[in-house]
Amino acid sequence: MQIYNYANYQTKTRKIQFRRNQGFALSLKSPQKTERVAKLPKVFSIKSFLITIGSGLTKAGTSLKSHLKVLLICSLSFILAVSAAMAIIYYASYQEKHTAPLVLQADPENEIARLDKMMADFAMENFGNVNENGDLTDIQLPKSILFTQPVTFQNYKVQKGDTISGIAKKFGLTNISTLISVNDIGNVRSLGAGQKLKIPSIDGITYKVKAGESLSSIAQKNGVSEEAILDVNDLSSEVLQSNQIIFLPGAKLDQKTLSLAMGDQFITPIKAAYRMSSPFGARLDPITGKKSYHKGQDFACPTGTPIYASMGGKVIFAGESWLYGKHIIIDHGNGYQTLYAHMSKIIASKGTYVNQGTRVGLVGNTGYSTGPHLHFTVYKNGNPINPMSVLKN
Repeated sequence: MQIYNYANYQTKTRKIQFRRNQGFALSLKSPQKTERVAKLPKVFSIKSFLITIGSGLTKAGTSLKSHLKVLLICSLSFILAVSAAMAIIYYASYQEKHTAPLVLQADPENEIARLDKMMADFAMENFGNVNENGDLTDIQLPKSILFTQPVTFQNYKVQKGDTISGIAKKFGLTNISTLISVNDIGNVRSLGAGQKLKIPSIDGITYKVKAGESLSSIAQKNGVSEEAILDVNDLSSEVLQSNQIIFLPGAKLDQKTLSLAMGDQFITPIKAAYRMSSPFGARLDPITGKKSYHKGQDFACPTGTPIYASMGGKVIFAGESWLYGKHIIIDHGNGYQTLYAHMSKIIASKGTYVNQGTRVGLVGNTGYSTGPHLHFTVYKNGNPINPMSVLKN
């Protein structure tokens, strides 16, 4: 298809009269001179239009390619400048939060009192009816017992709410050493509903004969008569074999072994190098400078140092507060709980049981703290006690 020009009259030098009503003219005629009419394209084609557009795009692409390197450099410079500005702003904010004077948002005494109350609420039934030797104190102990009948055993399934002392009393036993020894219980706090126990008919402990030991030496060391050992174990000979298991009627576990089984001895929660930065007791608050009472032991060490459960038990709290930062609380039974504060990371989960020495978190500087350390508190029946009084190492 062709579109013919309005001014094309098939001539290049046609004389045109000026007409006022036409609005335009290609040339004017004078009496002596004829001006030459401008040469205009005769036709417009789609092909020539596309070729022109293509040529223009090609030139634009060539120009963009020649400037692409400059554009990339400028863009990269802009991104780096923005990133640097954001980093400076973040660093300034970090410095303000971590090095500026700490503004207290709550009363530390009230926060500590709240935690103490929570500890008292968590305190479970303890072994107040058991003395340091494992004897039940709420029953009348016999002055002497004759052991002449062979010991017998029966099985018992631990019920919800049972305690080691309650089970002993239920079966007429007078010392919890008996159940601990016969069932090889490393920690009575680990007992749970559904667990099966062997219950002997009389008080006493099991004993493995060592090489070179005799009936006489064993009886003398444990304060038991030879006749009682023979009768209770239904032995026809005084000759004992190495590794032979016998029952010693009336014997008790030594206080150290009993204390460990009762969970009254805790291990230090930090195994790496540390510094005792603030002991239990009266002190000046490291931030306010006022007199205060420190209810725990601080172990100063680098952020990320592993923290271990001082004693086995159930994690009853895992969370964060403005005072203790990220922290957990473990209930060990027998009225004991431990607090591990200012962690950088909590590993143990609420509701889970952890063994002594289990990694429960990492040292940090969260909460009301002046530097990376572990704040470790031991509670006994809801009251904080000096951790050093129960730590065995």
